[in-house]
Amino acid sequence: MIKLNFPAYSFRFKNNENKVSIFDEIRKKFIILTPEEWVRQHVVHFLMHEKKYPKSLINVEKVLTVNGLRKRYDVVVFNPDGTIHILVECKAPEVKISQATFDQIARYNMTMQARFLNVTNGLNHFYCQMDFENERYEFLRSLPDYKENH
Repeated sequence: MIKLNFPAYSFRFKNNENKVSIFDEIRKKFIILTPEEWVRQHVVHFLMHEKKYPKSLINVEKVLTVNGLRKRYDVVVFNPDGTIHILVECKAPEVKISQATFDQIARYNMTMQARFLNVTNGLNHFYCQMDFENERYEFLRSLPDYKENH
């Protein structure tokens, strides 16, 4: 896998029937290593190690029903009260992130109501804070660090 624009993390790998898997600390199991999964695992480690979010508040690759539609998210960081704090969309490194990608996650978030959004292909990271009242978002330099009582 290619080097991503994240700090170096130590991952556990397993090779089975010529398929490489990576251990997901959140799902507590080995997951087939795809380019998107490589990015997702870096995001999870970044949130835990750099931003200090507790593992218990991070969730990966779950399906939610939003207004009767089934939606899958890559990574979500919950607030202790169960609301969504950060919604992360991971793309494979070769996928270019465009305004359309951002508009898609922002629209999707109108129902999920995450306060912060992060779209990354592992090489380029974009962060923003939602302004639900005015239905817009503002770009940030990074995501906020975890605070006990946000």
